Amino acid sequence: MRKAWLVVLIVVVILLAIIIIQNREPVKTHFLLATVEMPHILLLLITAAAGFVAGLMVALLSERKKSKQEELNQQKPQ
Repeated sequence: MRKAWLVVLIVVVILLAIIIIQNREPVKTHFLLATVEMPHILLLLITAAAGFVAGLMVALLSERKKSKQEELNQQKPQ
């Protein structure tokens, strides 16, 4: 099982290296009233990080709501 994870990790690292190498050229990014020029890979990383944070927040809020609901169910007389 460890060998499988190692192979997956190596493949992911190689794919990330390819993405980084191929996306070094600068791009103009417009956000609200600002225009910023940055390497394409940086824009990809910022977008991925924002998506990760949004997903994490949704998961945490969902878990919090679920635990509150369970707490309410336990407090109700049966």
